[in-house]
Amino acid sequence: MTRTLTRNRVVLGLAAGALAGVLAGCGGGNGGGSTTSTPPKKSVEPGVTQVNADLTDFHIALSQKTFKPGSYTFVATNNGHHDHALEIEGSAGEHRTKTLAPGASGTVKVTLKSGTYEIYCPVDGHKDLGMKTKITVGGSSAPVNKTPQNSNGY
Repeated sequence: MTRTLTRNRVVLGLAAGALAGVLAGCGGGNGGGSTTSTPPKKSVEPGVTQVNADLTDFHIALSQKTFKPGSYTFVATNNGHHDHALEIEGSAGEHRTKTLAPGASGTVKVTLKSGTYEIYCPVDGHKDLGMKTKITVGGSSAPVNKTPQNSNGY
């Protein structure tokens, strides 16, 4: 019986050692510190300003609130649970991304002139659900609409 008990302890010890080795091999190799993974910033052409547009159900958040006339690349990321897209409409015409599945990203390049632009999701009535905002290019900055308002302004 002591042989069986000793053999079980040896096997258990070897298994524990092997498991510890496997787990140690899964480490990040950074001295035990934690790591966070952030996607690399997409490069844009010189002289072109990048604006990140976070699309969720049913809201658009832009990475900047003031705009000057010039060239922009809008990087739209769908962080929602439904398909979304980004459309920019104003004096420079209409420009939009393709329809983006959840987790997907797309870009739209536009040269903004002075004036007011509406930015919204053109997919299946999302604009009417509050997935819209306005920007003013040049002059004073306009606040970004964060919540939809009804006809009473609430």
